Amino acid sequence: MRIYKRVLQCMLLLLVVASCSKKEEGYVPKPRGFQRIVLPEHVYQAFPDTGEFVNYPYRFELSKFSTIVPDTSFMTEPYWFELYYPNFKASIDISYKPVPNYDSLIGYTNTAGKLTFKHNVKATAIEESRTTTPNGDVAVMFELEGEVPSQFQFFVTDSSQHFFRAALYFPTATANDSLAPVIDYMKQDMIHMINTLKWKK
Repeated sequence: MRIYKRVLQCMLLLLVVASCSKKEEGYVPKPRGFQRIVLPEHVYQAFPDTGEFVNYPYRFELSKFSTIVPDTSFMTEPYWFELYYPNFKASIDISYKPVPNYDSLIGYTNTAGKLTFKHNVKATAIEESRTTTPNGDVAVMFELEGEVPSQFQFFVTDSSQHFFRAALYFPTATANDSLAPVIDYMKQDMIHMINTLKWKK
């Protein structure tokens, strides 16, 4: 019996020594993971040309996964609406202005810039780029970085009659890092909008 106890004690001692000899590593918490977002393939459809939309002065292709929602803000004007993405709880705000003269065009352009740069408080960077659309119009795009509610905006004008503006909005406090795939997805939809935008005669 004594021999059995002695063997058991030796085995326990060896087990304690062996476990202490291993290098102890401090606890390192795992980085917080982001929710996995499944994005559908991009599918587009023509802007409606019936009902209340018959007299809209523009046409473009919009995402099949978006819904046209009336703009109910106090400052809304004709041909303004929201393109709402229910799956992402995000929207693209659309506004339009006729261009009666050159001074009006300058005013609209300045206002678009002010609306973009008002996000300077939280934006870490604002990148502006200019291009010509397939329809021959001027398009100016603004890409914003940082914890801002609007990460991509643009306006398109023919410089003589039409001024069209769109801004992406996420009404959420979620960090934009976690929203990056959705932002890129919707940005692609907006670029498609630019490339398919045409003025109705």
